[in-house]
Amino acid sequence: MSRIAPLDPPYAADIQQHFDRIMRGKPPLVLFRMMAGHPRAWEKFRGGGLLDRGPLSLREREIVIDRTCALNACEYEWGVHVTAFGAAAGLSEQQVHATVHGAADAGCWSPAEQAMIAAVDALHARATLSEAEFAALSAHYDDDQVLEIILLCGFYRTVSYLANALALPLEATAARFPAQPQSFRGDA
Repeated sequence: MSRIAPLDPPYAADIQQHFDRIMRGKPPLVLFRMMAGHPRAWEKFRGGGLLDRGPLSLREREIVIDRTCALNACEYEWGVHVTAFGAAAGLSEQQVHATVHGAADAGCWSPAEQAMIAAVDALHARATLSEAEFAALSAHYDDDQVLEIILLCGFYRTVSYLANALALPLEATAARFPAQPQSFRGDA
């Protein structure tokens, strides 16, 4: 049970419109239902979203989000994203697993993805990037993409705070964290 109660249907018309646009015919997530019950928080939350077509590919965006949520032990949001976007982003089972249990330099990632994951890890650990980490990231991504990576890390850390601190129940249809590291034959 969430520490702050989510809205129950029927929803006000404007909230239902937001849910319809975001969820595309599926029931609204507990996170959205909880936030929508608090107009100022809901407006700010929706205004900070980064799921539109930005400078990163869907794959890059989802790697950043999944890794950020995993580092923050946010199974709720990690599971929602893996389920909703993992296949479309072309993430293999090994790569999904590596977002939780793998090192940034795991062989299942391209060199660009390794640099991106290392940046996510550094931002999580220290809230900054060293000159070497920034240079490695900039070798693969332009300024707009670097800014998007940093913004995604910050936004999904906030989402992780919300889901974890409010004890949101896991979505029934969402993926769950892998229990322990698996061994895979070969890389990629």
